[in-house]
Amino acid sequence: MSADNQQERLDAEWIVGFVDGEGCFHVSLNKLEKMSTGWTVLPEFRVVQHQRDEQVLYRIKKYFGFGIVTVNHGDRKEFRVRGLKNLNLIVQFFKQYPLQTSKQKNLEKFAEVLSIIDAKQHLTKEGLDKIAEIISTMNRKPIPQYLESSETIRLTAEKKLKI
Repeated sequence: MSADNQQERLDAEWIVGFVDGEGCFHVSLNKLEKMSTGWTVLPEFRVVQHQRDEQVLYRIKKYFGFGIVTVNHGDRKEFRVRGLKNLNLIVQFFKQYPLQTSKQKNLEKFAEVLSIIDAKQHLTKEGLDKIAEIISTMNRKPIPQYLESSETIRLTAEKKLKI
């Protein structure tokens, strides 16, 4: 079966494989002074493709029935899902159809962050601390700005020296 025919029959297993290669579960902590904690949490699910293949992003959007297709950067487009209701549906989908790569671990961490938000714990310093710790272990990314205090940097350096 050609690649075009496989994309035409977009099903759950095809989406799992595609997301394993091209998807991302991302959570950012952004400074927002009007929030009681001074921070806001932005979880999102993304699948990125070169603009020449953006039709597949629209097909994924149609499959799920929500999300948007928008510019990611330059000549890349992304299918993006935000909002707790829809993100929880994405998590349920991947619980039913598990990812086959390390992205499964990121999904589990992402789901943990969503549960913290669902419980409104992200509105407390303790909840934000927990979210920051979780996301610092996702997607091989640097320590979030939220955690960048002189004490955190010192402790991180000490841990690296001990390893």
